[in-house]
Amino acid sequence: MPNDLPSVARANRALAAAWRSGLLPRPRLEADALEAAALRAAPPSALGAERWWREPFGRLLDALRDEARLNPLGEAMAHGQIVMTLRARMRAAKLWRRRPEIRMRPVAAPIIVLGQMRSGTTRMQRLLACDERFVHTRLDESLIPVPRPGRRLLARLGLTALGMFNPEIARIHPTSPSAPEEEFGLLSFSFGSALFEAQWRVPAFARWWEAADTRPLYREFRALLQTAGWANRDAPDRPRLLKVPQFMQDLESVLDTFPDARLIRLHREPQAVVASSASLVWHQMRVQSDAADRAWIGREWLRKTRLREQRAEAALAARPDVPVVQVEYEAMNRDWSAEMERIYDFLGLELTPPVHARMAAYLRSARSHLGHRYSLAEFGLTERDFVQ
Repeated sequence: MPNDLPSVARANRALAAAWRSGLLPRPRLEADALEAAALRAAPPSALGAERWWREPFGRLLDALRDEARLNPLGEAMAHGQIVMTLRARMRAAKLWRRRPEIRMRPVAAPIIVLGQMRSGTTRMQRLLACDERFVHTRLDESLIPVPRPGRRLLARLGLTALGMFNPEIARIHPTSPSAPEEEFGLLSFSFGSALFEAQWRVPAFARWWEAADTRPLYREFRALLQTAGWANRDAPDRPRLLKVPQFMQDLESVLDTFPDARLIRLHREPQAVVASSASLVWHQMRVQSDAADRAWIGREWLRKTRLREQRAEAALAARPDVPVVQVEYEAMNRDWSAEMERIYDFLGLELTPPVHARMAAYLRSARSHLGHRYSLAEFGLTERDFVQ
């Protein structure tokens, strides 16, 4: 049936007609075609000596073919994203060969905002990013993690297109190319699952990652942080803020990679987390598939939320030495200022008046998400599903 998003339906019709007429070639979501599109005239060695990422790459392509049920726009978007990722790997391989000192840069003890999707992690990250003593990742750096000309413009064009296809996404997660943003793109660089499973129905790929060794994924994640620090000329002793909900699932590997990390762990009632997460995934998935299934999304993100909570609990139980401060979502709603004072005490820093004023200004301006409405029922769930 036609997509119920008018801009998506028009794009699907236009792409299908262009493919039928031969005006445009239909994108092939196959490894050889994608690599050829990324490499252009470069030799295969341009993708670097690392080989481990080819298995998740292949499994993602299998899942896109067998499970995702992409519409024409989804096929085009998937092709573009994957080619862009392969080209980022080419730029990284070239840069790291030319400047090997990049991967020897220290990474100061990071401050990790740890929490489920939709638990207030973005609010926390952006409040902390008001403090110039910390380094944070911008959206354009996450989308395109290896520096290239025009990075911010490309990020702006991507946001504009996504907003045109489904304006609700911008309400659910307001952002901009220069806004502080989570490092999902640093995981996508290695074909990690965080971004892909939130926009495509690829359960076999997601479950493969749930059982895989994620240490290589985070070794490259660290290398990309070192690359960003080098490119931005950040002082090596400035702590970096990190935030990806995927860290809940992979916390053991995260702590192996950053053994001196400090954790700010956010908690929100699971019913709200699952309903809000499912809503975000639904609004992203329905752009690229005309068969997006709300009930399946509800069940999958209930499962995913439980898995991440269990994995995080196990990792923290095994590492009682890791500094952690717990923060409740509702406590932030009641008195964000008192909670931030408590967090700064935990970090051993003063929450200075200028930083506090910038935080207050950010919160006054961050209002567009307040129109996001969601419920368990629309995703086939009830309160009983949360009784274990």
